[in-house]
Amino acid sequence: MWRLRIQALFSLQTLRQNVIAMSYKGFINCNSRVSKEEQEFYDLKIKAAEYYRANGVPQKMEGVLNDMFFDKPEDIYGYLAQVLCIIKNEEKTTCSAVISSHREVLDNSFQDPSVVTNINNDKRRDSVMAALHWIHESLNTILKGSDPCDQTGVDKILSDYFMARYLEDQDIRNREKENPPPSVPVPEPSPPTAPPKDKKGGDKGKKGNSTEKPIPPPEPSELVLPGSMAIGSVSLAVAKTGALLQCLPLYKYIKALRNQQPCPKEMHIPVPLVTLLSCGKMSPGKLNLLEEVIVIPKAGQRLKQIITMVLELQKEMMKIMNAASKTGPVLPTVSDSGALVVGYERPEQPLDLITEASNNLGLALGKGIHLAVNCAAHNLMDYPKGKYEVITGTPKSPDELVDMYEALISKYPAVVALIDPLRKEDVEQWERLSSVVGASCSLLSDISSKPQCHSSREDAPSLPGVRGYILNQSNETTVTDLIHITTENKGAVIIGTTCGEPCSDDALSDVVVGLGVGYVKLGGLNRGERLTKYNRLISIEEELAQQGILDSRKQHTSPLFVGETEEQSST
Repeated sequence: MWRLRIQALFSLQTLRQNVIAMSYKGFINCNSRVSKEEQEFYDLKIKAAEYYRANGVPQKMEGVLNDMFFDKPEDIYGYLAQVLCIIKNEEKTTCSAVISSHREVLDNSFQDPSVVTNINNDKRRDSVMAALHWIHESLNTILKGSDPCDQTGVDKILSDYFMARYLEDQDIRNREKENPPPSVPVPEPSPPTAPPKDKKGGDKGKKGNSTEKPIPPPEPSELVLPGSMAIGSVSLAVAKTGALLQCLPLYKYIKALRNQQPCPKEMHIPVPLVTLLSCGKMSPGKLNLLEEVIVIPKAGQRLKQIITMVLELQKEMMKIMNAASKTGPVLPTVSDSGALVVGYERPEQPLDLITEASNNLGLALGKGIHLAVNCAAHNLMDYPKGKYEVITGTPKSPDELVDMYEALISKYPAVVALIDPLRKEDVEQWERLSSVVGASCSLLSDISSKPQCHSSREDAPSLPGVRGYILNQSNETTVTDLIHITTENKGAVIIGTTCGEPCSDDALSDVVVGLGVGYVKLGGLNRGERLTKYNRLISIEEELAQQGILDSRKQHTSPLFVGETEEQSST
């Protein structure tokens, strides 16, 4: 290992040349003989110098040292703890435990987070800037001297800080409502238009003059406070530090935090929900409804078996699509979730594709593997029409959408879960959907955008028939929050991943194993940020197996998926 003692500001390029020159003089002179070990060491130094030169290491380190000299940071080692990554073919500086994939905004001037609150453009950029301001200023001060192994205490400080900023933001918004600045009035959204009439005065395409009841208006969206991502990021960084100090892998450290026991007797690997296809709004076809079609493998299999099976299924699906294509080989794109983006006209088509591919491979669809569908219906509502744009040009009312789900579940019994099949405002339709499909299909709700700190964690969102929730570790959600939520709602929480996470960060895999959840939703088997997490899960499974503490029981205590649970209990 090379160790350089830095006496003052210097140029590493000059240093490299001097090291080579001195090494050459030390080895080569008229009265000395070079031993084999000395020659090998000298050759190694030459190779190292050439390697650093070819990769621009001296220039990069020189730039960092020059910046550090002018910035004069109090925490020198923290200042140097930066990671270089490539984002969109450009080299960027990032920190794996903090603001991950949006570090490029640091190239521009800093902005006061108090101004960020009501900016409409570049909200994500402004949120990152605010988060960096929180970290460099307030959090750096209030966390100084804290014990990194006291996760609960640190997270309490973080949550209290977030609550104070949240209340400040609410106060500002309330004052602005009371004294709004002069501005151009914004027109109210137009009410739902009535369908065109035919010449006889009746509704076109309908019998009689009955009109559909209006849909409930959308509830105000949960606002994400600019800077809130700093809370979750710092909380995770503290957990990583505590695990390092206690010489434990992160998953065992979180398990110990959850169970208050240092040495777990048994641990299991969550069953991965693997996204196969994406046929949502961004797909090329008319179908908008199936944002994600997800494979639910049978519990009790090793991860390598599951991934091999899904890869073979994808390969067979591509083979079928290529054989049916009239324009040559299909060149599918990949969604942010790591799934193949395929355009279809009807919701039955992608399900038929998976069924055919499974049959060709001898996979028992509906027994060995099941399916879940992420509908993301809240993104499909056309408010002027009061209907869901399920298929382009074929809108459906909430009641019609329930009928559609009932027909799909009846035709494809392998589908044992629907994620966000309706808007949360359509409570009546949630209740009806639960009554018609709830015996064979679970209804799940994604609550990732619901703030965890200023809401009652004990009160899960009340939707009729919802059996489980999907949650991400993002924004102000701390590690302690995740432990609390998964403990209070045991067996009813799936931890998911978000888009845009850094490729190098696989901490989510450790977190889900430590939390002991039954299922994890990591996306498809494409894109580096997804595969990194799958690979980490495989590594953890192998470690647990080697230590003899891997719980590989076939039965799962999670009641999320009705069809899978019944099939397992029968075996």
